[in-house]
Amino acid sequence: MHVTRHRSRLAAALGVVTASAAVVALATVPAQAAAACRVTYQVGSQWSGGFTANVNVTNLGDPVPSWRLTWSFTAGQAVSQLWGGKVAQSGAQVAVDNASWNGALGTGASTGFGFNGSWNNASNPVPTDFALNGTRCNGTTTTTTTTTTTTTTTTTSTPPSDVLAQAHTVGRVKADGTSAQYTWPGVHFEARFRGTGVGIVLNDAHNDYDVQVDGATVATLVTPGRVTHQVRGLTDAVHTVRLVKRTESPWAAGEFGGFVAAPGGEILAKPAARGRQIEFIGDSLTAGYGNTSTTRDCSANGGVNRNTNTDLSFGALTARGLNADYQVNAHSGRGMVRNYNGGEPGTDFRTYYDRALQHVPGDVWRNPGTWRPQLIVVGLGTNDFSTAINPGEPWTQESLVAAYKTAYQGFIDKLRARYGAGAVIVVSATNLFAQTAEQVVRDRNARGDDRVRFWNNDDPRLDRLGCDWHFSLNDHRLLSGLLTDYIATLPLDW
Repeated sequence: MHVTRHRSRLAAALGVVTASAAVVALATVPAQAAAACRVTYQVGSQWSGGFTANVNVTNLGDPVPSWRLTWSFTAGQAVSQLWGGKVAQSGAQVAVDNASWNGALGTGASTGFGFNGSWNNASNPVPTDFALNGTRCNGTTTTTTTTTTTTTTTTTSTPPSDVLAQAHTVGRVKADGTSAQYTWPGVHFEARFRGTGVGIVLNDAHNDYDVQVDGATVATLVTPGRVTHQVRGLTDAVHTVRLVKRTESPWAAGEFGGFVAAPGGEILAKPAARGRQIEFIGDSLTAGYGNTSTTRDCSANGGVNRNTNTDLSFGALTARGLNADYQVNAHSGRGMVRNYNGGEPGTDFRTYYDRALQHVPGDVWRNPGTWRPQLIVVGLGTNDFSTAINPGEPWTQESLVAAYKTAYQGFIDKLRARYGAGAVIVVSATNLFAQTAEQVVRDRNARGDDRVRFWNNDDPRLDRLGCDWHFSLNDHRLLSGLLTDYIATLPLDW
Protein backbone atom coordinates (compact mmCIF):
# COMPACT_ATOMS: atom_id res chain seq x y z
CA MET A 1 0.00 0.00 0.00
CA HIS A 2 1.08 3.57 -0.65
CA VAL A 3 1.62 6.72 1.31
CA THR A 4 2.53 10.10 -0.17
CA ARG A 5 5.26 11.97 1.68
CA HIS A 6 7.02 15.23 1.09
CA ARG A 7 10.72 14.96 0.26
CA SER A 8 13.23 17.21 1.94
CA ARG A 9 16.97 17.48 2.37
CA LEU A 10 18.94 16.11 5.31
CA ALA A 11 19.83 18.57 8.04
CA ALA A 12 23.39 19.92 8.26
CA ALA A 13 26.14 17.38 8.86
CA LEU A 14 26.73 16.20 12.41
CA GLY A 15 29.67 17.74 14.27
CA VAL A 16 31.37 17.40 17.62
CA VAL A 17 29.43 19.40 20.18
CA THR A 18 31.07 21.65 22.77
CA ALA A 19 28.75 21.86 25.76
CA SER A 20 28.37 24.70 28.23
CA ALA A 21 27.40 23.85 31.79
CA ALA A 22 26.60 25.72 34.94
CA VAL A 23 26.52 23.95 38.30
CA VAL A 24 24.27 25.26 41.06
CA ALA A 25 25.24 23.99 44.53
CA LEU A 26 22.58 24.10 47.22
CA ALA A 27 23.13 25.00 50.85
CA THR A 28 21.90 22.39 53.29
CA VAL A 29 18.35 22.92 54.55
CA PRO A 30 16.49 21.09 57.32
CA ALA A 31 15.98 17.44 56.43
CA GLN A 32 12.22 17.68 56.84
CA ALA A 33 12.10 20.12 53.93
CA ALA A 34 13.11 17.24 51.64
CA ALA A 35 14.06 19.72 48.95
CA ALA A 36 17.81 20.27 49.21
CA CYS A 37 19.30 19.62 45.82
CA ARG A 38 22.13 20.07 43.39
CA VAL A 39 21.31 20.98 39.79
CA THR A 40 23.47 20.78 36.67
CA TYR A 41 22.14 22.63 33.63
CA GLN A 42 24.10 21.89 30.45
CA VAL A 43 23.66 23.42 27.00
CA GLY A 44 24.62 20.53 24.74
CA SER A 45 24.34 22.34 21.42
CA GLN A 46 23.19 25.72 20.16
CA TRP A 47 22.26 27.00 16.70
CA SER A 48 20.42 29.94 15.18
CA GLY A 49 17.10 30.16 16.99
CA GLY A 50 17.44 26.92 18.93
CA PHE A 51 19.39 24.94 21.50
CA THR A 52 19.39 21.65 23.40
CA ALA A 53 19.87 21.47 27.17
CA ASN A 54 20.24 18.63 29.64
CA VAL A 55 19.36 19.03 33.30
CA ASN A 56 20.46 16.77 36.15
CA VAL A 57 19.01 17.08 39.65
CA THR A 58 20.32 15.37 42.81
CA ASN A 59 18.17 15.15 45.92
CA LEU A 60 20.23 16.03 49.03
CA GLY A 61 17.28 16.00 51.43
CA ASP A 62 14.81 13.37 52.59
CA PRO A 63 13.48 10.86 50.05
CA VAL A 64 10.63 12.20 47.91
CA PRO A 65 8.01 10.17 46.00
CA SER A 66 7.74 12.78 43.24
CA TRP A 67 9.37 16.04 42.25
CA ARG A 68 8.87 19.34 40.46
CA LEU A 69 11.80 21.48 39.36
CA THR A 70 11.14 25.12 38.55
CA TRP A 71 13.24 27.98 37.20
CA SER A 72 12.97 31.23 35.27
CA PHE A 73 14.49 32.10 31.93
CA THR A 74 15.87 35.63 31.75
CA ALA A 75 16.33 36.19 28.02
CA GLY A 76 13.09 35.04 26.41
CA GLN A 77 14.02 31.37 26.02
CA ALA A 78 11.23 28.82 25.63
CA VAL A 79 11.02 25.03 25.90
CA SER A 80 9.67 23.43 22.71
CA GLN A 81 10.12 19.71 23.43
CA LEU A 82 11.11 17.89 26.62
CA TRP A 83 11.90 14.26 27.44
CA GLY A 84 12.25 12.59 30.83
CA GLY A 85 9.49 14.68 32.40
CA LYS A 86 6.40 16.82 31.81
CA VAL A 87 6.84 20.53 31.19
CA ALA A 88 4.66 23.60 31.57
CA GLN A 89 5.81 27.14 30.80
CA SER A 90 4.10 30.45 31.44
CA GLY A 91 6.11 33.40 30.24
CA ALA A 92 9.57 33.03 31.71
CA GLN A 93 8.46 30.56 34.40
CA VAL A 94 9.17 26.87 33.70
CA ALA A 95 7.98 23.88 35.74
CA VAL A 96 9.04 20.28 35.04
CA ASP A 97 7.32 17.38 36.79
CA ASN A 98 8.80 13.90 36.91
CA ALA A 99 7.90 11.21 34.42
CA SER A 100 6.22 8.02 35.61
CA TRP A 101 9.52 6.15 35.83
CA ASN A 102 11.79 8.69 37.59
CA GLY A 103 9.63 10.26 40.30
CA ALA A 104 11.01 8.63 43.45
CA LEU A 105 14.30 10.16 44.57
CA GLY A 106 16.04 8.85 47.65
CA THR A 107 18.59 10.87 49.57
CA GLY A 108 21.57 11.36 47.28
CA ALA A 109 19.72 10.00 44.25
CA SER A 110 19.86 11.78 40.90
CA THR A 111 17.73 11.94 37.80
CA GLY A 112 17.68 14.02 34.67
CA PHE A 113 15.79 15.25 31.66
CA GLY A 114 16.55 17.09 28.45
CA PHE A 115 14.80 19.55 26.19
CA ASN A 116 14.93 21.47 22.96
CA GLY A 117 14.38 25.18 23.26
CA SER A 118 14.38 28.47 21.39
CA TRP A 119 16.41 31.59 22.10
CA ASN A 120 16.84 35.10 20.68
CA ASN A 121 20.30 34.59 19.14
CA ALA A 122 21.68 37.38 21.35
CA SER A 123 22.22 35.60 24.68
CA ASN A 124 21.28 32.32 26.29
CA PRO A 125 22.11 32.72 29.97
CA VAL A 126 21.94 29.77 32.33
CA PRO A 127 19.08 29.95 34.86
CA THR A 128 20.14 30.34 38.51
CA ASP A 129 16.85 30.26 40.47
CA PHE A 130 16.17 26.52 40.51
CA ALA A 131 13.70 25.22 43.09
CA LEU A 132 12.83 21.64 43.98
CA ASN A 133 9.29 20.98 45.21
CA GLY A 134 8.88 24.70 45.92
CA THR A 135 12.03 25.22 47.98
CA ARG A 136 14.66 27.48 46.45
CA CYS A 137 17.96 25.82 45.56
CA ASN A 138 20.14 28.50 47.18
CA GLY A 139 23.93 28.42 47.01
CA THR A 140 26.90 29.52 45.03
CA THR A 141 27.55 28.92 41.35
CA THR A 142 30.85 27.43 40.27
CA THR A 143 31.84 28.97 36.92
CA THR A 144 34.67 29.76 34.59
CA THR A 145 34.69 32.29 31.78
CA THR A 146 34.21 31.26 28.16
CA THR A 147 33.93 33.10 24.89
CA THR A 148 30.13 33.06 24.99
CA THR A 149 27.97 35.65 26.66
CA THR A 150 27.20 33.18 29.43
CA THR A 151 29.62 32.56 32.31
CA THR A 152 29.82 28.78 32.43
CA THR A 153 31.96 25.73 32.93
CA THR A 154 32.92 24.32 29.53
CA THR A 155 32.91 20.59 28.89
CA THR A 156 33.10 18.50 25.74
CA SER A 157 31.21 15.33 24.84
CA THR A 158 33.12 13.49 22.12
CA PRO A 159 31.59 10.45 20.39
CA PRO A 160 33.90 7.56 19.53
CA SER A 161 36.03 7.99 16.39
CA ASP A 162 34.47 4.80 14.93
CA VAL A 163 30.74 5.01 15.53
CA LEU A 164 30.21 1.24 15.19
CA ALA A 165 33.23 0.21 17.26
CA GLN A 166 31.10 0.12 20.41
CA ALA A 167 27.60 -0.24 18.92
CA HIS A 168 26.11 -3.42 17.47
CA THR A 169 23.86 -3.20 14.43
CA VAL A 170 22.94 -5.48 11.55
CA GLY A 171 20.90 -2.81 9.77
CA ARG A 172 21.89 -1.37 6.43
CA VAL A 173 24.05 1.61 7.35
CA LYS A 174 26.78 3.63 5.65
CA ALA A 175 29.39 4.45 8.26
CA ASP A 176 32.21 6.94 7.71
CA GLY A 177 33.85 6.49 11.11
CA THR A 178 32.27 9.33 13.06
CA SER A 179 28.66 8.74 11.99
CA ALA A 180 26.37 6.21 10.34
CA GLN A 181 23.62 7.05 7.85
CA TYR A 182 20.57 4.92 7.06
CA THR A 183 17.06 5.03 5.58
CA TRP A 184 15.50 1.57 5.96
CA PRO A 185 12.90 1.18 8.75
CA GLY A 186 13.75 -0.63 11.95
CA VAL A 187 17.49 0.13 11.88
CA HIS A 188 18.76 -0.12 15.44
CA PHE A 189 21.95 0.30 17.45
CA GLU A 190 22.80 -1.51 20.69
CA ALA A 191 25.51 -0.87 23.25
CA ARG A 192 26.59 -1.59 26.82
CA PHE A 193 27.73 1.04 29.29
CA ARG A 194 28.67 1.43 32.91
CA GLY A 195 27.41 4.43 34.86
CA THR A 196 24.36 6.49 35.71
CA GLY A 197 23.53 7.71 32.23
CA VAL A 198 24.23 7.73 28.52
CA GLY A 199 23.95 10.18 25.64
CA ILE A 200 22.70 9.33 22.15
CA VAL A 201 24.06 11.53 19.36
CA LEU A 202 21.57 12.01 16.51
CA ASN A 203 20.98 14.23 13.50
CA ASP A 204 17.54 13.53 12.03
CA ALA A 205 14.68 15.94 11.39
CA HIS A 206 12.47 13.33 9.70
CA ASN A 207 12.17 10.17 11.81
CA ASP A 208 10.98 9.05 15.22
CA TYR A 209 13.03 6.86 17.56
CA ASP A 210 12.62 4.84 20.71
CA VAL A 211 15.37 4.80 23.34
CA GLN A 212 15.43 1.62 25.40
CA VAL A 213 17.50 0.97 28.50
CA ASP A 214 17.70 -2.53 29.95
CA GLY A 215 14.81 -3.60 27.74
CA ALA A 216 12.39 -0.79 28.69
CA THR A 217 11.52 2.20 26.51
CA VAL A 218 12.54 5.34 28.40
CA ALA A 219 12.00 7.94 25.67
CA THR A 220 10.42 8.44 22.26
CA LEU A 221 12.17 11.10 20.18
CA VAL A 222 9.92 12.74 17.61
CA THR A 223 11.93 14.17 14.69
CA PRO A 224 14.67 15.13 17.16
CA GLY A 225 16.90 17.09 14.78
CA ARG A 226 20.51 17.55 15.83
CA VAL A 227 20.68 16.50 19.46
CA THR A 228 22.56 14.55 22.09
CA HIS A 229 19.69 12.99 23.98
CA GLN A 230 20.63 12.22 27.58
CA VAL A 231 19.33 9.41 29.76
CA ARG A 232 20.17 10.21 33.39
CA GLY A 233 19.42 9.04 36.91
CA LEU A 234 20.17 5.34 36.44
CA THR A 235 21.69 3.09 39.06
CA ASP A 236 25.48 3.15 38.84
CA ALA A 237 25.85 -0.25 37.18
CA VAL A 238 26.23 -1.95 33.81
CA HIS A 239 23.30 -1.25 31.47
CA THR A 240 22.26 -1.90 27.89
CA VAL A 241 20.98 0.82 25.60
CA ARG A 242 19.18 0.41 22.30
CA LEU A 243 18.21 3.08 19.79
CA VAL A 244 15.64 2.01 17.18
CA LYS A 245 14.23 3.90 14.19
CA ARG A 246 10.44 3.63 14.28
CA THR A 247 9.55 5.27 10.98
CA GLU A 248 10.19 5.05 7.24
CA SER A 249 12.24 7.65 5.39
CA PRO A 250 13.19 6.37 1.93
CA TRP A 251 13.61 9.99 0.80
CA ALA A 252 16.14 11.14 3.43
CA ALA A 253 18.83 9.62 5.66
CA GLY A 254 19.03 9.72 9.41
CA GLU A 255 22.40 10.01 11.10
CA PHE A 256 23.65 8.32 14.28
CA GLY A 257 26.77 9.74 15.93
CA GLY A 258 27.32 7.14 18.65
CA PHE A 259 26.66 6.58 22.35
CA VAL A 260 28.46 8.75 24.93
CA ALA A 261 28.79 7.75 28.58
CA ALA A 262 27.73 10.18 31.30
CA PRO A 263 30.56 11.70 33.34
CA GLY A 264 32.24 9.02 35.44
CA GLY A 265 30.97 6.19 33.25
CA GLU A 266 32.22 4.37 30.17
CA ILE A 267 30.95 2.69 27.03
CA LEU A 268 31.85 -1.01 27.17
CA ALA A 269 32.59 -3.58 24.50
CA LYS A 270 29.61 -3.86 22.17
CA PRO A 271 27.13 -6.72 22.54
CA ALA A 272 27.94 -9.90 20.66
CA ALA A 273 26.12 -10.62 17.43
CA ARG A 274 23.32 -13.14 17.73
CA GLY A 275 23.75 -16.51 16.07
CA ARG A 276 20.34 -16.40 14.43
CA GLN A 277 19.66 -13.92 11.61
CA ILE A 278 16.39 -13.17 9.78
CA GLU A 279 15.79 -10.75 6.92
CA PHE A 280 12.26 -9.42 6.35
CA ILE A 281 11.56 -8.04 2.87
CA GLY A 282 8.31 -6.35 1.95
CA ASP A 283 6.13 -3.29 1.69
CA SER A 284 4.12 -1.20 4.15
CA LEU A 285 2.61 -4.27 5.80
CA THR A 286 6.09 -5.47 6.72
CA ALA A 287 7.25 -1.97 7.72
CA GLY A 288 4.52 -1.61 10.34
CA TYR A 289 2.84 1.29 8.54
CA GLY A 290 0.34 3.01 10.86
CA ASN A 291 0.32 0.07 13.27
CA THR A 292 -0.06 2.00 16.54
CA SER A 293 -3.26 3.71 15.41
CA THR A 294 -6.65 2.42 16.52
CA THR A 295 -8.47 4.11 13.65
CA ARG A 296 -8.05 3.63 9.93
CA ASP A 297 -8.25 7.37 9.29
CA CYS A 298 -5.08 8.82 10.82
CA SER A 299 -5.55 12.39 9.60
CA ALA A 300 -6.63 13.59 13.05
CA ASN A 301 -4.28 11.58 15.30
CA GLY A 302 -0.85 12.51 14.02
CA GLY A 303 -0.73 10.95 10.57
CA VAL A 304 1.11 7.85 9.43
CA ASN A 305 4.55 8.72 10.82
CA ARG A 306 3.37 9.37 14.37
CA ASN A 307 1.45 6.09 14.25
CA THR A 308 4.18 3.83 12.84
CA ASN A 309 6.56 1.72 14.88
CA THR A 310 8.57 -0.84 12.92
CA ASP A 311 9.96 -2.14 16.21
CA LEU A 312 6.46 -3.51 16.89
CA SER A 313 5.97 -5.05 13.44
CA PHE A 314 5.45 -8.79 13.16
CA GLY A 315 9.00 -9.27 11.87
CA ALA A 316 10.69 -7.43 14.72
CA LEU A 317 8.48 -9.16 17.29
CA THR A 318 9.22 -12.58 15.81
CA ALA A 319 12.96 -12.03 15.66
CA ARG A 320 13.19 -10.81 19.24
CA GLY A 321 11.12 -13.76 20.40
CA LEU A 322 13.63 -16.07 18.71
CA ASN A 323 16.65 -14.06 19.95
CA ALA A 324 17.64 -13.33 16.37
CA ASP A 325 19.32 -10.35 14.75
CA TYR A 326 17.17 -8.96 11.95
CA GLN A 327 16.80 -6.50 9.11
CA VAL A 328 13.47 -5.03 8.01
CA ASN A 329 14.04 -4.08 4.38
CA ALA A 330 10.57 -2.79 3.55
CA HIS A 331 9.41 0.05 1.32
CA SER A 332 5.80 1.26 1.40
CA GLY A 333 3.92 1.42 -1.86
CA ARG A 334 6.33 -0.81 -3.80
CA GLY A 335 5.57 -4.09 -5.52
CA MET A 336 7.58 -6.76 -7.25
CA VAL A 337 6.85 -5.26 -10.70
CA ARG A 338 4.03 -2.73 -10.14
CA ASN A 339 3.64 -0.09 -7.45
CA TYR A 340 0.45 0.92 -5.69
CA ASN A 341 -2.12 2.17 -8.21
CA GLY A 342 0.51 2.02 -10.94
CA GLY A 343 2.52 4.86 -9.42
CA GLU A 344 6.08 5.76 -10.44
CA PRO A 345 6.21 3.40 -13.44
CA GLY A 346 9.63 2.11 -14.31
CA THR A 347 10.49 1.52 -10.66
CA ASP A 348 9.52 -1.18 -8.16
CA PHE A 349 10.86 -2.70 -4.95
CA ARG A 350 13.78 -4.28 -6.82
CA THR A 351 14.95 -0.79 -7.84
CA TYR A 352 15.80 -0.06 -4.19
CA TYR A 353 16.62 -3.41 -2.65
CA ASP A 354 20.38 -3.33 -3.25
CA ARG A 355 20.81 0.16 -1.76
CA ALA A 356 21.99 1.17 1.66
CA LEU A 357 20.41 4.63 1.19
CA GLN A 358 17.19 4.29 -0.74
CA HIS A 359 17.16 7.89 -1.97
CA VAL A 360 20.61 7.69 -3.60
CA PRO A 361 20.39 6.30 -7.16
CA GLY A 362 23.07 3.72 -7.85
CA ASP A 363 23.95 3.31 -4.19
CA VAL A 364 24.93 -0.21 -3.14
CA TRP A 365 24.92 -1.61 0.39
CA ARG A 366 28.22 -3.25 1.22
CA ASN A 367 27.59 -6.32 3.32
CA PRO A 368 30.35 -6.36 5.95
CA GLY A 369 30.40 -10.13 5.59
CA THR A 370 28.65 -10.72 8.89
CA TRP A 371 25.12 -10.66 7.51
CA ARG A 372 24.25 -14.22 6.46
CA PRO A 373 20.60 -14.76 7.37
CA GLN A 374 19.47 -18.34 7.69
CA LEU A 375 15.87 -17.22 7.05
CA ILE A 376 14.46 -14.65 4.61
CA VAL A 377 10.74 -13.80 4.68
CA VAL A 378 9.51 -12.00 1.54
CA GLY A 379 6.09 -10.33 1.38
CA LEU A 380 5.70 -8.55 -1.98
CA GLY A 381 2.52 -8.49 -4.06
CA THR A 382 -0.08 -6.39 -2.27
CA ASN A 383 0.87 -3.31 -4.26
CA ASP A 384 1.07 -5.28 -7.51
CA PHE A 385 -2.50 -6.57 -7.26
CA SER A 386 -4.56 -4.48 -4.80
CA THR A 387 -5.60 -1.75 -7.29
CA ALA A 388 -7.17 -1.96 -10.74
CA ILE A 389 -4.89 -1.54 -13.74
CA ASN A 390 -5.22 2.04 -14.99
CA PRO A 391 -5.57 3.09 -18.63
CA GLY A 392 -2.11 3.59 -20.08
CA GLU A 393 -0.39 1.01 -17.88
CA PRO A 394 1.47 -1.67 -19.87
CA TRP A 395 -0.39 -4.56 -18.31
CA THR A 396 -3.33 -6.84 -18.68
CA GLN A 397 -4.24 -8.93 -15.67
CA GLU A 398 -2.67 -11.96 -17.31
CA SER A 399 0.57 -10.22 -18.33
CA LEU A 400 0.92 -8.68 -14.84
CA VAL A 401 0.68 -12.11 -13.23
CA ALA A 402 3.22 -13.52 -15.68
CA ALA A 403 5.65 -10.63 -15.12
CA TYR A 404 5.25 -10.98 -11.35
CA LYS A 405 6.12 -14.67 -11.43
CA THR A 406 9.15 -14.13 -13.64
CA ALA A 407 10.44 -11.24 -11.53
CA TYR A 408 9.94 -13.23 -8.33
CA GLN A 409 12.06 -16.10 -9.66
CA GLY A 410 14.78 -13.61 -10.56
CA PHE A 411 14.58 -12.06 -7.09
CA ILE A 412 14.95 -15.48 -5.46
CA ASP A 413 17.95 -16.08 -7.71
CA LYS A 414 19.48 -12.89 -6.29
CA LEU A 415 18.83 -14.02 -2.72
CA ARG A 416 20.31 -17.44 -3.44
CA ALA A 417 23.47 -15.90 -4.91
CA ARG A 418 23.79 -13.56 -1.94
CA TYR A 419 22.98 -15.86 0.96
CA GLY A 420 23.67 -19.37 -0.32
CA ALA A 421 21.74 -22.54 -1.00
CA GLY A 422 21.19 -23.30 2.68
CA ALA A 423 19.06 -20.26 3.52
CA VAL A 424 15.33 -20.87 3.81
CA ILE A 425 13.27 -18.38 1.77
CA VAL A 426 9.61 -17.96 2.76
CA VAL A 427 7.28 -16.45 0.17
CA SER A 428 4.53 -14.78 2.17
CA ALA A 429 1.14 -13.68 0.80
CA THR A 430 -2.40 -12.71 1.71
CA ASN A 431 -5.45 -14.25 0.05
CA LEU A 432 -5.36 -11.36 -2.46
CA PHE A 433 -2.49 -12.97 -4.38
CA ALA A 434 -1.87 -16.22 -2.51
CA GLN A 435 -2.57 -18.44 -5.51
CA THR A 436 -0.03 -16.60 -7.66
CA ALA A 437 2.63 -16.51 -4.93
CA GLU A 438 2.16 -20.18 -4.13
CA GLN A 439 2.69 -21.00 -7.81
CA VAL A 440 6.04 -19.19 -7.61
CA VAL A 441 7.04 -21.58 -4.82
CA ARG A 442 5.80 -24.67 -6.68
CA ASP A 443 7.75 -23.68 -9.77
CA ARG A 444 10.84 -23.12 -7.64
CA ASN A 445 10.49 -26.46 -5.92
CA ALA A 446 10.07 -28.16 -9.31
CA ARG A 447 13.47 -26.72 -10.25
CA GLY A 448 15.01 -28.57 -7.29
CA ASP A 449 15.06 -25.76 -4.71
CA ASP A 450 13.11 -27.27 -1.81
CA ARG A 451 14.21 -24.61 0.69
CA VAL A 452 11.72 -22.11 -0.72
CA ARG A 453 8.46 -22.33 1.19
CA PHE A 454 5.02 -20.67 1.10
CA TRP A 455 3.19 -19.02 4.00
CA ASN A 456 -0.33 -17.62 3.68
CA ASN A 457 -0.48 -14.97 6.39
CA ASP A 458 -4.17 -14.19 6.10
CA ASP A 459 -6.28 -14.88 9.17
CA PRO A 460 -9.93 -14.07 9.92
CA ARG A 461 -8.90 -12.51 13.25
CA LEU A 462 -6.99 -9.67 11.59
CA ASP A 463 -8.82 -6.39 12.25
CA ARG A 464 -6.70 -4.09 9.99
CA LEU A 465 -7.37 -1.13 12.24
CA GLY A 466 -4.04 0.53 11.45
CA CYS A 467 -3.85 3.61 9.25
CA ASP A 468 -5.44 3.10 5.82
CA TRP A 469 -6.54 -0.47 6.60
CA HIS A 470 -3.06 -1.66 7.52
CA PHE A 471 -2.26 -4.15 10.25
CA SER A 472 -2.85 -2.95 13.81
CA LEU A 473 -0.63 -3.73 16.79
CA ASN A 474 -3.00 -6.56 17.61
CA ASP A 475 -2.59 -7.86 14.05
CA HIS A 476 1.21 -7.72 14.21
CA ARG A 477 1.20 -9.66 17.49
CA LEU A 478 -1.14 -12.22 15.96
CA LEU A 479 1.00 -12.56 12.83
CA SER A 480 4.15 -12.87 14.93
CA GLY A 481 2.65 -15.82 16.76
CA LEU A 482 1.55 -17.47 13.54
CA LEU A 483 4.93 -16.90 11.92
CA THR A 484 6.80 -18.22 14.96
CA ASP A 485 4.74 -21.41 14.81
CA TYR A 486 5.41 -21.72 11.09
CA ILE A 487 9.15 -21.17 11.50
CA ALA A 488 9.22 -24.10 13.92
CA THR A 489 8.30 -26.37 10.98
CA LEU A 490 11.14 -25.19 8.71
CA PRO A 491 14.45 -27.00 8.15
CA LEU A 492 16.57 -24.24 9.68
CA ASP A 493 20.23 -24.76 10.54
CA TRP A 494 20.42 -22.69 13.71
